[in-house]
Amino acid sequence: MAEKKEKLFDMFSPVSAEEWKAKITADLKGADFDRKLVWRTNEGFNVQPFYRREDIAGLPAIDTMPGEFPYLRGTRDNNDWLVRQAVVGDTPEEINSHAHHILNRGVESLGIRMGKDVKAADLAVVLKGIDLGKVEINIDCCPGCAVEVAKELVRLVNEAGAADDFRGSIGYNPFRRLLRHGLAFPKDAAAEGKALYEAVKEIKGLRCFAVDSYMLNNAGAYITQELGYALAWGAEWLAMMTEAGLSVEETACRIKFNMGISSNYFMELAKFRAGRMLWAEIVKAYKPECDCACKMFVHAVTSEFNQTVYDSHVNLLRSMTETMSAALAGVNSIETLPFDRCYKRPDEFSERIARNQQILLRDESHLNKVVDPAGGSYYIESLTASIAAQAWKLFQETEEKGGFDAMLRKGEIQACVNESGVKRHLDVARRKESLLGTNQFPNFNEMALEKVSEGACCKCCCGDGEAADGAVTSLVFDRAASQFEQLRLDTERAANRPKVFMLTIGNLAMRLARAQFSANFFGCAGYEIIDNIGFETVKEGVDAAVAKGADVVVLCSSDDEYAAFAPEAFKELDGRALFVVAGAPACMDDLKAAGIENFIHVKVNVLDTLVDFNAKLLK
Repeated sequence: MAEKKEKLFDMFSPVSAEEWKAKITADLKGADFDRKLVWRTNEGFNVQPFYRREDIAGLPAIDTMPGEFPYLRGTRDNNDWLVRQAVVGDTPEEINSHAHHILNRGVESLGIRMGKDVKAADLAVVLKGIDLGKVEINIDCCPGCAVEVAKELVRLVNEAGAADDFRGSIGYNPFRRLLRHGLAFPKDAAAEGKALYEAVKEIKGLRCFAVDSYMLNNAGAYITQELGYALAWGAEWLAMMTEAGLSVEETACRIKFNMGISSNYFMELAKFRAGRMLWAEIVKAYKPECDCACKMFVHAVTSEFNQTVYDSHVNLLRSMTETMSAALAGVNSIETLPFDRCYKRPDEFSERIARNQQILLRDESHLNKVVDPAGGSYYIESLTASIAAQAWKLFQETEEKGGFDAMLRKGEIQACVNESGVKRHLDVARRKESLLGTNQFPNFNEMALEKVSEGACCKCCCGDGEAADGAVTSLVFDRAASQFEQLRLDTERAANRPKVFMLTIGNLAMRLARAQFSANFFGCAGYEIIDNIGFETVKEGVDAAVAKGADVVVLCSSDDEYAAFAPEAFKELDGRALFVVAGAPACMDDLKAAGIENFIHVKVNVLDTLVDFNAKLLK
């Protein structure tokens, strides 16, 4: 057999990119190639419909191996990541109990929030019975408490004899108040940071300088925005702490990037690859003694921005693809958020499913067995380069304006991210960005008012969140679905749930298609949908609508038939319900002249239209 091997590709003559494009153009039958097939991303670059070997020729680090500078293909020679989950509880004993519960079910990394009722002195109780040499411990505390918490953690690690094996982090983030509340950290961030380093320096695996760019992700930042500002944030740590007297190695090896993951599957995969490469170059500019200081240590957490209250199990689909992106990209640890987090404290079921999402990908799909499976992919390598170029441009702009901290103090970064959030909310309102179950294909009959409750949240004990004069712009964390959810909740609270009747008549294909479109449209507000297979006459349809007590009657037919059907139906209905035409027919101006005001079609702003209907119907 070895002697009879054939190179099958030799049987086919090579085809150039020009020939491929010519064939595609011919199949488009006159449609413009760029307008039809080239995708202009929100990140500021174009994505082509096909890629070839020549597209990745000359890209930086394309021939490097995993574990080699600049770490495009990973910082290590394996793809093992740690399964992380947040530990919740109102008392140290409850936190400890919950930690043991999830550790016995596959979790290897704990995220512990230190709130006003859990102090540094309580750490001994919180960590009681936990093997500090095997379990990664990540503590999120207010910046003013970080040194105290670090000292107690180091004491416990040394007492357990786990100094050499310990892995974990203290989430020291003095920029949090500027991001969340527009208020500067009241202490000297560099002095606190140096004291923190002195407290943790004997534990090599304990990182303490946090880059929490997941906050930008949760505020609606685009992928290149999150990465560009994350790099600037990391560079701020390098500059601040080296000026305070630490070496570049001492600083860089203590920085931990906590990044978000959106549902843009391939681009998120490319983001982490691009981030490692760019961060390595930034640290290299400080001339560290060893390239190991240039490795980017990344924890990834699924997005909260796209979580939804209605049809909340769809959150599982979103978080699964997000988790997969990060896993294939080679991050160090991942936290998959429970699907019900956006409306209540997660329960045992949602936490178990969140854990099992990662365990399935790792232990059943074996995603940890292959390092950088995207390496060499013409598409993903090209995406990586494009994202790197845009993020680097934003990083340089930030540096030119004085750096991350300076821009935060002016509120410029917050304003820029908020602008993206507004744009994404508008895209959701127009259905340019889909949220399954919310602005597309909603479950009309689902009720959520009773299940929405205040989630337990510990407030910072150092005044984080207090109002003050002179505050700059802060991030807005409204989820993408929040405005649609408010519509539906208003509908649920109303005394009478509006009824929308589909008056289907005429052309069979068009009336069915438009009835489905209209049902999905009004279902986004939680209205009761009354669909029909069709009527022989307009009067028959109107009579049926009135008999059902319809508040809205939607005429569903073809454009050609609207010229006759719409005026007749409008006159027959005679104001007994709101009248809507499904579509944007050529005769729209004539219909408007006849008094018909409401038209729904793919170009309208769904949210604004439904807000207007709510104002008319919910009285």
